[in-house]
Amino acid sequence: MADAEQSTKLQVANARPEDSGRGIAHLPRAVMAALGITDGDVIEISGKKVTPARAVGPYNEDEGLALIRIDGLQRANAGVGSGDFVEVRKAESKPATRVVFAPAQQNLRLQGSSNALKRTFIGRPFAQGDVVATAGHQRVQNMPPGMAQFVNAPAYALQEIRLLVVSASPKGIVHVDENTEIELRPEYEEPEAARRADVTYDDIGGMAATIDQLREMVELPLRYPELFQRLGVDPPKGLLLYGPPGTGKTRLARAVANESDAQFFLINGPEIMGSAYGESEGRLRQVFEEAAKNAPSIVFIDEIDSIAPKRGQVSGEAEKRVVAQLLTLMDGLEARANLVVIAATNRPEAIDEALRRPGRFDREIVVGVPDERGRREILGIHTRGMPLGDHVDLAELARTTFGFVGADLAALTREAAIEAVRRIMPQLNLEERTIPPEVLDTLAVTREDFIGALKRVQPSAMREVMVQAPTTKWSDVGGLDDAQMRLKEGVELPLKNPDAFRRLGIRPAKGFLLYGPPGTGKTLLAKAVAREAEANFIATKSSDLLSKWYGESEQQITRLFQRARQVAPTVIFIDELDSLVPARGGGMGEPQVTERVVNTILAEMDGLEELQSVVVIGATNRPNLVDPALLRPGRFDELIYVGLPSREGRRRILGIQTQKMPLAGDVDLDDIAARTERFTGADLEDVVRRAGLIALRERIDNAEVSQANFERALEDSRASVTPEVEREYEQMAAKLKQEANAIQPIGFISPGQLTPRGPKGGD
Repeated sequence: MADAEQSTKLQVANARPEDSGRGIAHLPRAVMAALGITDGDVIEISGKKVTPARAVGPYNEDEGLALIRIDGLQRANAGVGSGDFVEVRKAESKPATRVVFAPAQQNLRLQGSSNALKRTFIGRPFAQGDVVATAGHQRVQNMPPGMAQFVNAPAYALQEIRLLVVSASPKGIVHVDENTEIELRPEYEEPEAARRADVTYDDIGGMAATIDQLREMVELPLRYPELFQRLGVDPPKGLLLYGPPGTGKTRLARAVANESDAQFFLINGPEIMGSAYGESEGRLRQVFEEAAKNAPSIVFIDEIDSIAPKRGQVSGEAEKRVVAQLLTLMDGLEARANLVVIAATNRPEAIDEALRRPGRFDREIVVGVPDERGRREILGIHTRGMPLGDHVDLAELARTTFGFVGADLAALTREAAIEAVRRIMPQLNLEERTIPPEVLDTLAVTREDFIGALKRVQPSAMREVMVQAPTTKWSDVGGLDDAQMRLKEGVELPLKNPDAFRRLGIRPAKGFLLYGPPGTGKTLLAKAVAREAEANFIATKSSDLLSKWYGESEQQITRLFQRARQVAPTVIFIDELDSLVPARGGGMGEPQVTERVVNTILAEMDGLEELQSVVVIGATNRPNLVDPALLRPGRFDELIYVGLPSREGRRRILGIQTQKMPLAGDVDLDDIAARTERFTGADLEDVVRRAGLIALRERIDNAEVSQANFERALEDSRASVTPEVEREYEQMAAKLKQEANAIQPIGFISPGQLTPRGPKGGD
């Protein structure tokens, strides 16, 4: 070991998630040179305790900073937290003659071969009392809960397993080599003065800013209460975490407790409620009294909305007394130093407002759906102990899993691992309890496994509104070049390249109204743009949103937009828009339900809450019936006329419709396109379908569709749009362009009659 003079003091910082469990420490190059350390050398990190690591160079962004980056296990082993200072010196590691491991968690039982452990830890330095991480294969079937096995069990899922170094010979810093004897104890053994390290900041991805806020509010007061005493202010009493389910609120609270070296007391909301009078309040007081005795402590209340609802909206006296008791306990924390209350909920609006003030919950932190960078970090954490194939690109997975929360990504990696297991099942002898080592060595999770898992795992926030993901591509749309180009520019470009719009200082369009004669492909366009923009797709219709109950329709629309914001980027598609948002003032509906719906949609699209990466596409063949307030910039920015296809467009549509049809050599699609004037896409699809039916009628096993079949199909078909209707729609399109911002609704000319609609729907 080096002399004490040959050491330096460095500040501890978190390592990246992908480095967690590897036993390495990132040091500045200048410090490594001063201590005579090269990459791979063993160093000794001294905090409250001493732990070893292998030194490597710094991250690019840390060059020149006096930081040592180590993972959560190493911080726990050294007895320090992020921001603390440690002594670093060069150390010597001796080959271990014998090492005894045991599970670091009480609910885990281990058994298996020591050779697997030896391969995992060979060359890694550690000391007695350290907690180290390895990858194990946890068996899901035919095994009691908590039982895991390293090599002698069918691998139904892969996970990281944490082990405690119970003893190591000789004393001091050692490493495993080929001659080391390894013993694996099956059950947890209580370590002496060891910190819990079941969850650390390294096990949480995509929350760097949230963790920083939590450290300020929780870790600093618990670790350094003298700071607040010197400043003469009270430390924060409480913190409310809110956000969609599965984003990691409970896990975050547990990580804070571990990193701040505090006792953790968990209150599950419904478990507090008792049947006897005063029992619920007594249980709540008991938890707080126990936490005060064991300070520094964190009291974590999960699902707080279940025990602290708004007192004015509940009829039961028990709930009101529990809320009052909680208010009293949190206000009476002056005598209870070093105690912080953290609560979590996904319904902050349901909590009693008396709790949501400084002195009780001092700060409210939103734990939202992770962005692409956050998803990449979370995937890295969940695949930490997973053997990945060469073509697995976690960055690509992060791009395509928009709307996924941490729980969804954990399920995705688990499903991908099960896919990998299915491939090796034919090689297994299910009568034996062991798996040949050569089979385990070839086990890897491939890119195809993740693609297969994506078909089964959907964002949990989308399950209520999830529809079949569109499979329509731009190549499936023909004859709509102008509309297609405008949708590409307006939807696909801002969702895929939002930075380009920010750089120019302009906002992307919020809404697109597709209008035109029936059957021209408006719905098809919406499906294609959602597919090509790689966005979540929520399709809805007026029957889904309108309700007979007063106020329910507006709530449905608010929930729709709220869900779309959570899982952005999202395309909301509303078909037959005119039935949902007709012009107000017409007296339609009792008591004016559609008018209230119009007001709600106006507020959602252009209200105080911005639509970030959410695009609304509406489709209608009666745009004159849509309320004119929706047809202005800021709501439906783009009014796109989807008209009848040209001759070239009809030829492309026929080509698309007959892609999978065996055509005879005499079929002339150009001739058919020339003879189908004013045919819409739906009409052309009907012509192709009729030709196929005629061919089947002639001969059931006929392999080809001939020109004669198309001739007969054309005799039975007609254009659904007459010249008069086409002319009216073209006039309507011109009028909409001129009067998009007009106050009065636009008149509609029906075949053979003139029926303008005034503000009151009258003459």
